[in-house]
Amino acid sequence: MGLKVAKFGGSSVADGIQLEKMRKIIMHDPDRRYVVVSAPGKRFDGDNKITDLLFLCLTQMENNIPCDQIFQVICDRFTAVKLNLDLDIDLTEDFDEIRERMRNGAPKDYVVSRGEYLSAKIAACYLGYDFVDTEGLIIFDKRGRVKLDETDARLSEELAKHERAVLPGFYGTNEETGEVRTFSRGGSDITGALVARAVKADVYENWTDVSGFLMADPRIVKGAKPIGNISYMELRELSYMGASVLHEDAIYPVRLAGIPINIRNTNHPEDQGTVITAEHDPEDKRVITGIAGNRDFTVIAIYKNTLNKEIGFVRRLLSIIEDHRINFEHIPTGIDTVSIIISNKEIEGKLDDVLEDINLQLKPDNIDVYTDISLIATVGCGMSFRPGVSAMLFSALAKNDINIRMIDQGSSEMNIIIGVANKDFESAIRTIYEAFNE
Repeated sequence: MGLKVAKFGGSSVADGIQLEKMRKIIMHDPDRRYVVVSAPGKRFDGDNKITDLLFLCLTQMENNIPCDQIFQVICDRFTAVKLNLDLDIDLTEDFDEIRERMRNGAPKDYVVSRGEYLSAKIAACYLGYDFVDTEGLIIFDKRGRVKLDETDARLSEELAKHERAVLPGFYGTNEETGEVRTFSRGGSDITGALVARAVKADVYENWTDVSGFLMADPRIVKGAKPIGNISYMELRELSYMGASVLHEDAIYPVRLAGIPINIRNTNHPEDQGTVITAEHDPEDKRVITGIAGNRDFTVIAIYKNTLNKEIGFVRRLLSIIEDHRINFEHIPTGIDTVSIIISNKEIEGKLDDVLEDINLQLKPDNIDVYTDISLIATVGCGMSFRPGVSAMLFSALAKNDINIRMIDQGSSEMNIIIGVANKDFESAIRTIYEAFNE
């Protein structure tokens, strides 16, 4: 199929057993030439992720408490993998350097990145691949944003020297200080995407502990069907509403390069997973691709006669929301009404002040506030310009006595977002799923 970049998450490199699975996957396909790894994750319930242990070391040091015992646990984890796999690698100097730098007040980002660093060295030795450190290759500006063009150039130049390589995820270098800088979250996913773009990969494989995306949360819909193919736009809509398998920032670099992403399961490599592509497949006859949602939103519904003729009304409303440093989710509007939907977490402790400002500055005829609202998105490029989709969705909800409190449809006609009471959240998702999967 062509050159592949394979990223393996924490659960896929948690111990020697998982690394054996990783090796079999990579050796099965010689096109998997570049590998990105996370720090080892949990091996079992109650276990600790290596990154969490490193954060704990930092907390201990900040409180002037020795962290030698915790750091030894970290060293023992990696040493156990070395012994179990009979690897010819000596990590003693690495352990000593990390320990010494920690004692001398090493920056937080350096400390928490060492899990990925050591994981990549172990994986490179086991696979017989070159180890390529991402320090100095992935470049962050002073605001913590990746400098995409410079990073692409540096990665391309370095990886051209290596036929096969393993790279640590999660970190790069701060251009201003020269120190290690980590991504805020999901960094290994993003690293994999940057590597895929730099080597002009044909596919970016993201290996984790799930076999791609399902049409709905399996905790709500038992036996939810897998999604074989999904477009970037559909994924963005579903991820926004909580369906998260891949960090959304990991999509951007490969989307620019037109590289498909394949979400795969390390524990079930025979599963084909989900392929994420730039465009929707016109041969795909599905009406909907997936359903996702979140609970706990507040709706502020404002009524004012002839609101549509009052120039600047919505702008002033959003200015009030901005003044209180609140992010909003949606703004459904009518001729005399406008509603603003906000996460309960965003507006907690601020609602009374927001309502007071709206009354003073906008002088509405009436304001209603609805709390404990859930938002559910039904997403699919197959919905566009297809008659009867909305009728099918709303009829199914009505038959199951589920009251719709809000409706919002994007201009692309690719998604329909409804608001229901929190108590109806799960039943609404099941109802929509069954309506389109009879």
